[in-house]
Amino acid sequence: MSRLPLRGSRWAVTLGTALLMVSAVAGAAAAAPGPGEGTMHYYLALGDSLAAGAQPNQDGLTVPTKTGYANDVLQAERTVIPGIQLRNMGCLGETTTSMIAGGVCSYGQGSQLGQAVHFLQRNAGSVSFVTIDIGANDVDGCIKDGSVGLPCVQQAFANVQKNLPAIMSQLRAAAPGVPIVGMNYYDPFLAAWLQGPAGQTLAQQSEQLAEQYNGAIDAVYGAFGAPVADVQTTFSTSDFTDQVNLPGFGPVPRNVARVCEWTWMCVAPPRGPNIHANGKGYLEMAAAFEAVLSP
Repeated sequence: MSRLPLRGSRWAVTLGTALLMVSAVAGAAAAAPGPGEGTMHYYLALGDSLAAGAQPNQDGLTVPTKTGYANDVLQAERTVIPGIQLRNMGCLGETTTSMIAGGVCSYGQGSQLGQAVHFLQRNAGSVSFVTIDIGANDVDGCIKDGSVGLPCVQQAFANVQKNLPAIMSQLRAAAPGVPIVGMNYYDPFLAAWLQGPAGQTLAQQSEQLAEQYNGAIDAVYGAFGAPVADVQTTFSTSDFTDQVNLPGFGPVPRNVARVCEWTWMCVAPPRGPNIHANGKGYLEMAAAFEAVLSP
């Protein structure tokens, strides 16, 4: 059976090994490949609107794009695995609950998780790695009208702590040898800092929530042996101390500047404010994945 590239290290094939491989192939030319064998390799991307590369269009409507982090990861990984193909199942509005039960996006297997399990089983031996980000939509609605809804937050934590292990358990069972990389989140609501004292209080509260929520997500991925793309750190989410000059706004904390520069949160209507990353933000998120996939 053909061996897939191992993540975390590069292939090293000596000339002698290559010659032996050629000889072996010549001697077994008549043998048909078994299930999952062949030259096709897949990258499976799972999750919410960030996995789908969502951005606002000129009318302000949030739509999936081909410039999300999954597409950027694909381009980087093609230097390691030439010809690898992306299968992106990301769904705008997906929560940990709907990923299991369905109901937001349409899938032949009824839900994104069901579709992912089907794909992994059908392509056993041909999936090089999986990325997943899920959970943001469970908690995003908890911040509205300038305040954090604690009952909503408590329910979001409960959902993630129940559903994410169930998701990871099924993915692991469907593809026990395939590397899975999770992702934590940046905090788009840091942009409230620009709205004055009340907004700064909200930004600080949202950052504390993001840190705790990401901790819960990281713990679940860790329990399943899945490394995490640390987008929280990439976006300097907890850094209120360093000051950065943000054009049009003056000195602001680094975490606020990152959100303004790498998302649509500080953009005027109709394209903003929008919680999704822009092209630069998705590139930075892809770099966080690559730091784990190909250190």
